[in-house]
Amino acid sequence: MKNAAVFLAPGFEECEALITIDLLRRAGIETFIVSVHNTDEITGSHNITVKADKMINDVQNELFDCIVMPGGMPGTTHLMESKAITELTMSHYENGKLLAAICAAPSVFGVLHLLENRKATCFPGFENNLKNAVVLSEKAVKDGNIITAKGLGAAFEFSHAIIAALLDKESADQLLASIQY
Repeated sequence: MKNAAVFLAPGFEECEALITIDLLRRAGIETFIVSVHNTDEITGSHNITVKADKMINDVQNELFDCIVMPGGMPGTTHLMESKAITELTMSHYENGKLLAAICAAPSVFGVLHLLENRKATCFPGFENNLKNAVVLSEKAVKDGNIITAKGLGAAFEFSHAIIAALLDKESADQLLASIQY
């Protein structure tokens, strides 16, 4: 069974996180909510609190098939400031695992120089953080083992891209059809 870790920091964008978590779990991908600040509950940018499955300290030596970072503010800032996120991102990148970020969160990959000469997208206004990426205006972009997306309005396309990469396009298409997307 494929697995994914969705990293949540205080101020994350709730719908980007929850739509992605829900759709990955519906697809049969074992999906863990991981607290970046090692607290059981994480409150998003719109005051919705989510309970973590795991703490970041507990997953430092794990490799997931995919790591996911929702955007939101100041959630993205917390992700960028986390040494643990930097280490996990680089470990997963070096091991060829799938990296996925939406909204402002592709900035994390950008500041780590993982997007150089790659196609990517992000929430408008964060393009400078993508550091030499080929910035596209598409809702979701996959280039190699990195998926980026624009924001909340692209959460379904973002989730579809992750599911297609981890399983296959047919499974991703069927899932979206089953929810009447």
